[in-house]
Amino acid sequence: MKRLLILAMLLPFAGFAQPINTMNNPNQPGYQIPSQQRMQTQMQSQQIQQKGMLNQQLQTQTRMQQQHMENQINTNSQRVRQSQPGELNTSQQQMLPNNNGGMLNTNRNTDSTLNKQPQMLSEKKNGDMLKPSNTPQPNVPLKTIGP
Repeated sequence: MKRLLILAMLLPFAGFAQPINTMNNPNQPGYQIPSQQRMQTQMQSQQIQQKGMLNQQLQTQTRMQQQHMENQINTNSQRVRQSQPGELNTSQQQMLPNNNGGMLNTNRNTDSTLNKQPQMLSEKKNGDMLKPSNTPQPNVPLKTIGP
């Protein structure tokens, strides 16, 4: 009887006790040890971070390779353009404006306009080289080769 009385006195305290956690029962299928579960979660988060870092490195490397290839293509195409005879290199040559129409303007380039222009050199005639010239000649002694 004494035991029954003690049990009746402890019964109200049993309501404060936590119920049995069925998810944390090692006898249930699918049970994981909490420390292993924490470690698995940490490893998964590390793998996700590493995967993101690797993807970022891959993108950076791909971008750098593309830029390097574009630079090589530009350099090679410039070399090819410069080695082509008759090609204009716009970075080194300057185009002059053609205000007069050039060779397409037929009214300007006639023989009469050429004759009207002042001549820079005097006109030479046959036998001019035999006549003494008016320009002074340098006085250079001739060297004779002895026997």
